Order: sequence, then structure tokens, then C-alpha cells
Amino acid sequence: MEQGFDLTVRRGRIVTDDAIIEGDVGIRDGRIAAIAAKLPPGTRDVDAAGRWVLPGGIDSHCHVEQLSGMGVMSADDFYSATVSAAFGGTTTIIPFAAQHRGTSIPEVVRDYAERARTKAVIDYGFHLILANPDEPTLARDLPDAIRGGISSLKVYMTYDSLKLDDYQLLDVLELAREQGALVMVHAENNDIIKWLAKRLLERGHTAPKFHAVAHDPLAEAEAANRAITFSRLLDAPILIVHVAGGDTVELIRGARHLGAHVLAESCPQYLFLTAEDLDRAGLEGAKFCCSPPPRDAGSQESVWQGFLDGTLQTYSSDHAPYRFDKTGKLPKGEQTTFKDMANGVPGLELRMPLLFSEGVLKGRMDIHQFVRLTASNHADLYGLAPRKGRIAIGADADLAIWNPDRETRIAHADLHDEVGYTPYEGRVIKGWPEVVVSRGRVVVENNVLHAERGSGQYLRRGSPRFEWPQPRAGASRRPAGLVARALASDKSA
Repeated sequence: MEQGFDLTVRRGRIVTDDAIIEGDVGIRDGRIAAIAAKLPPGTRDVDAAGRWVLPGGIDSHCHVEQLSGMGVMSADDFYSATVSAAFGGTTTIIPFAAQHRGTSIPEVVRDYAERARTKAVIDYGFHLILANPDEPTLARDLPDAIRGGISSLKVYMTYDSLKLDDYQLLDVLELAREQGALVMVHAENNDIIKWLAKRLLERGHTAPKFHAVAHDPLAEAEAANRAITFSRLLDAPILIVHVAGGDTVELIRGARHLGAHVLAESCPQYLFLTAEDLDRAGLEGAKFCCSPPPRDAGSQESVWQGFLDGTLQTYSSDHAPYRFDKTGKLPKGEQTTFKDMANGVPGLELRMPLLFSEGVLKGRMDIHQFVRLTASNHADLYGLAPRKGRIAIGADADLAIWNPDRETRIAHADLHDEVGYTPYEGRVIKGWPEVVVSRGRVVVENNVLHAERGSGQYLRRGSPRFEWPQPRAGASRRPAGLVARALASDKSA
């Protein structure tokens, strides 16, 4: 006799990779056991009539309980961050285990693992932030971490306390290619930003709006072009994070047309905010300061188009939660300049509702594109497939049941992070995930949390899975792997 279901989600519009199925999802032992038009009752049933049943979201770029390069601790720990994520329909996060100079990768990983183990309410993995690529790190610690299931790492081309020089970037890309890891790149030209910031401050331009002036779009485009060049030289995959500028979108599109192994993400702030948001009375504009900063309406449209045509593969929050006080955004109080502010905006909880409202319900993208950008592409690129990111037999039962008719006026008072504000305050959106299921557990229902601290599981990730576009007809490109093969060959060969 067939074993019954622990939970049955009934009468929903279920979105799989290639279809929309009107029916039921049967869940057993934390995994999806059946998908059909009609299934037997479970120990518990959830009625999803008139609702979308989507994969739980994966947010593959967020900063949680992390000390910034400026020495500022983020407002959210692994409890508040994962609770906030769950209420927004996200069931997996991949934050950063951040190495700072003077610390080793093993101690960093142990520290973050212990913090998350006792607090997270949904599942999680880690990326590494690599700030010290010395010989022991490259020869031992980084390969060990990759083999241990941390199959992605982030490098910075800006911030004096974190940035790697070009030689170090090449070292890291070579190792990542050999080890089968994905390198995430924060692409901004550090010297352009420093040069502009110095001259702005000398002229008395200290307000938040000058953050966007110092972080000129050309600083992003130049660094992205350099990172792409290194990737092409070594035939090493990279993913350029938080793409903001239209020029950068075009660079990535052109590189992919040449067959370059470059991927990219963008974030809500580059679809729904602009540089004008930084130009507010007093220091209010600091609430909108992130790096790269929001650009203009033309860049917003370029980012939208990049998502729709596949130039950008993932939509992440880059949740960087700093309170609007001396512990976060305003370390010098009213005397804080744009150069003193902690860079980053919150977005974990609103990431998916914003895109669902403005993308799906306003007809800019279909529901399958939404699922790819918020869940399945993340699972593929970060080594979580086939366990995460899809509604499929055998996958973890991570589901979000969306009410497309629910209208919400965004207010931080209704959110669950510890930041104290949201840059989207007052915006009206439609659609919200009203029931959220993580590994078969109903973790959010009726706006109430039903998950205990520490009930999330650590995810050891496998190798990233890529599908590269074919070079455009007539495109001139270097022979694939030319340098890599030469470096791997014996001198006597």
C-alpha cells in the first residue's frame, strides 16, 4: 500500500520547469513525492486554490552577521535574516563567510558555521569572501574549502581593505578553474572612485548624493571589462555581482556573444531606485547608498532587458543591513560624509514580492522567467541542483504559495529585519507569499512564524552547472582554453 503524504498542497497553479499544472503537490519526509491533478489527503492539507505554487526562493547574495570592511557589523544576525527571508518567500540563502586580512579561511568558516547553526530557521550555504590570497590560502585552505562544499567565492576590485590587485585576481581565477569553483566579482575601479571622492570632498561636496558621483558608471564598466578580460584569458567562469549600469549590461552581453564564460546578477535597487533617491534632505539619502549606487532610468531599463534576454541570470537582494544611526550608516552622526557611510541597503524580504508585482503582474516577464531568476538559476549556478530551486519529484519540498491579489503598502513596521527602515517605504505592490514551506515544514502561515531557531540546515554545495551561449555567428574569439592548456602542460612537452 502506498505510503501517505505528510502534507498535501491542494488545487494550486504549480509552476515546474516547463509547465503550469493545476493540481496538488504531495510531500513526504521533507521532499516532493508527487505532483498530480488530484492526490490523496495528507496528514495535513493546505488549500492553494487561486494561488501560485512556486519554488521557494534562493537568495544567493546577502550579507548576514558580517563585519564590513569598514568595521561595521550588519544589523541582522542569522535569526532575523532568515526569518525575514522566509516571510518574503525565500527558503534558502547563501550569505558570505567573510575573510578579512589577518584571518584564515578555516577559522572564518568555523565562526560563521557556528553562528548560523544555532539561529537559522531556513536552509543556508556559504560563499567565501577572499581578501588574503597568500600562498597557504591558495595552496591549502581555499582548495579544502571548495572540496568541503563551498564552491563559490567573492573577490573585490574596490575597497582598500578588501581589494585584490590584478595579479592576485589571476591567481584566484586560475585556482578556481582548476578546482571547479565559481568566482563572484565586485567590479568597480578603486582608483577612479578614490580620485573622484577626494576631489569632491575637497570642494565641500559631502552629501549622500555625491556617493553616486564618486562611483561613476565608468568605474563599474571599466572594472567589469577588466574582469571579463581575465576570465577570457584563463577560460575561467566568473559572475559579476550587482550589475547597475547600462554600459556594464552591454559589456556583459557583448562578451557572452563572443562566447566568454561570464555570468551576472542584479538586484531590486537597480530596478526600483535611482541616483535621485540619494538626493534627499539632510542625510536621508544615505538610506539609499549602496555600491554600485542606483543609476538612472536608462540603466534601470537596461537591467530589466538584461534579465529578460538572459544577459543577467540571477536576481539577488545584496541585503546589506545597516541601521540608520552611529552603529551603521552614520558613524559620525550629522558630520558623516558620503565617504564615511556604510554601503548597502536591505532587501531580503522584499526581493521577490517587488519582482512579482512589477515583473509578473505588470506583464514584463512570465512566471517561468520569475522562477528562473529567483530560484532555479541560483540552484544551478551555485551547486544546489537538483535538490533546490524547482518543484520536481525528489527535490526538497521548498514552496511558496503566492496570493496574486493581495495588495500591500510597504512599511518597515510590517517587515522582519532589524534594519529599522526600508528604501521602498510607501510603495504599493500586488502579490505576496502567504504560506511558505521549507523541507516540508510550514514555516510561515497567516503572517506567523512556525519555525524554531536553528532548524535550518547547512547545505554542502556541489559543482556549479553552466550552460554557455554559443558565440554569435561571425564573432571573433580566442581559442578556448589556449592559456589554460599551455599552463597545464609540462615544459618538456
